[in-house]
Amino acid sequence: MHRSISRRAALAGAITMVAAPALRRVTAAEPLLLRCSLDTVPTHTRNAIVRDYLWKIESAADGFIKYQLFESGQLFPDAQIGKALLQGQVEMAIPGSWGLTGIVPDADFFQLPCLYGRPIELVHRVIDGEPGRLVARQIEQKLNARVIGPWLDLGPFNWYSTSKPLKSFDDLKGLKIRNNGGAGQAWRTRFMGAVPNTTPLPNVALGLSQGTFDGLITTNETIASAQFWESGVRHALEDRQFTGEYIPIFSLEFWQKLPPELQKAFTDIWHKNIADYRARMAAAQARARDVVLAHGINIVVPSAEELAAKRQEMMSHQRYLATLSRIAPEMLTALAAELRAG
Repeated sequence: MHRSISRRAALAGAITMVAAPALRRVTAAEPLLLRCSLDTVPTHTRNAIVRDYLWKIESAADGFIKYQLFESGQLFPDAQIGKALLQGQVEMAIPGSWGLTGIVPDADFFQLPCLYGRPIELVHRVIDGEPGRLVARQIEQKLNARVIGPWLDLGPFNWYSTSKPLKSFDDLKGLKIRNNGGAGQAWRTRFMGAVPNTTPLPNVALGLSQGTFDGLITTNETIASAQFWESGVRHALEDRQFTGEYIPIFSLEFWQKLPPELQKAFTDIWHKNIADYRARMAAAQARARDVVLAHGINIVVPSAEELAAKRQEMMSHQRYLATLSRIAPEMLTALAAELRAG
């Protein structure tokens, strides 16, 4: 009993307001197992945030659940997490949207030229608005899942290379570039004159070291947390080509085993903390950029005019890319409405 009271007290008001109904002693003969899979390394800020959230909900559940966090792709890379959720092999995941595009093609809308190089404020309006809701509804329908709230920023994706300096977009020509998956990243890579490669994140360090590819599309935080300078990364072209977003998902089978008060508490805890979680991710990207520079990676930043010109150049291909990516007309309409509102 003392341990239970201490754990509640440690929440110090962060949960008390949102989880009060759940703290009315919900018991189970055996704790309900909650397995969560991440493919990023333990030092990645996504992992720290998910650990914080899992601790909060386990504390709010007061013995009803017990979580297990599997990191570094121990169970599944993000590209396989949709299938794992559907088959009941994990109860929770927070995959990058790019890892779901094979099941929910609309999740690849970030790759459309209209969002190339856009500021985070516009991205938030899109993902918190109708485009985000469209994707969430499809995830819930196709994966028998529950999306519990607003998405978590990873941050802006850029180009990185090993031996060839990246001083301009022309320097990408001929390079073999690894991406996270989805038709959109592969299309943009070809548009730049490079050759796309898709490799699961846990295998990227070896691929870079062995020269399987010449560079990759990722974020400063991922470069820093995985210490990819040790695998040969030396150059970056920081074009903020798209903002990576993680989507918080529970399997519906697990969700329906929770009493209504815990469903509400788990949702409320996420909503209460998402602003702080997004701020922590932004701070992590800023710190990571300093770390990347400190480890000798040269970063070139295209001007706002160069980014706008490149976006305009790509816009003539947007309809083609949407068709290639199987992005629905409803998504294009919702995106256009959000962009007009901005």
